[in-house]
Amino acid sequence: MLPPKHETVTHGTTRLHVARLEALERPEAGGRDTGDGRTLLFLHGWPEFWWTWSPVMERLSALGYDCVAPDLRGFGDSDKHPEGRSAEVGPGVHAGDALAVLDALKLGRVGVVSHDVGAYAAQSLARLAPERLAGLFFFNCPHPGIGPRGGAPAMLKEIWYQSFNQLPLAAELVGASRDTIRTYIGTMLRHWAGGNPAAFDDDTVERFTDNFAKPGNLQGGFNWYISQGADRIRMLEGQAPKPAPIAVPTCVRWGDRDPILPAAWGDTLGDTFADLDFEPFTGLGHFPHREDPDRAAAAVDAFYRDRLGG
Repeated sequence: MLPPKHETVTHGTTRLHVARLEALERPEAGGRDTGDGRTLLFLHGWPEFWWTWSPVMERLSALGYDCVAPDLRGFGDSDKHPEGRSAEVGPGVHAGDALAVLDALKLGRVGVVSHDVGAYAAQSLARLAPERLAGLFFFNCPHPGIGPRGGAPAMLKEIWYQSFNQLPLAAELVGASRDTIRTYIGTMLRHWAGGNPAAFDDDTVERFTDNFAKPGNLQGGFNWYISQGADRIRMLEGQAPKPAPIAVPTCVRWGDRDPILPAAWGDTLGDTFADLDFEPFTGLGHFPHREDPDRAAAAVDAFYRDRLGG
């Protein structure tokens, strides 16, 4: 397996880091090589960066897909807000960045694979430029239909970090040392991987710690929660707006052991997605793409193989 290529895309004054893994073999159609048209755009969550997708990207590359994985603004090696703390990196900003990546790389219609924060961005992208998307694939998909259930008493022990991450002192406390970064980020990763904590072994947690130890990356990720603070309160109060359903064909696979986004909340996905294929992923937690990359990649391929090229 060749290593991914790394590029920089500029959107306005913001530089976005993009990792690209080309298809190892391209599928044939009618006896000839199709050449292109099998591109997947990966949008990560928190506390993640592009590398979280690497096990799935490697498998999908082997199946004939070109894989494009940006670091969201504020994350990884993409630019941070110049003032540090910011409420200006909501889903619309990330969707605009994603569209800029597609344009800069001269990509036409793509399939989107997203998770967590990236799922919000993907929904905004589907409303911004639906003609650019062959489909939407989500692992464990936050959506407006979750509503006040997200703040139910039984969830309070899980959602505390969403408020903590908005505090002005959060990045300073978590970033006090490499050990505190490892403890905070590693605890999140392992706890949320309810189906397979071994997906985040010591070496993997060190790689994530390396990422969040880079200047600005803790605050860059925390800015997502600052940006979403008011909308989160509206959702918990049952006052969130209910936009028209997204028409782009959608597939959701949701780990049924996710402690922060219970799969039972998939019961209202049909209010957000008009063309929906939803199934739980038995035995997996919040990170199906890392807990069981074989199964995750197979699900992505099953959804996109007839929608993209080939």
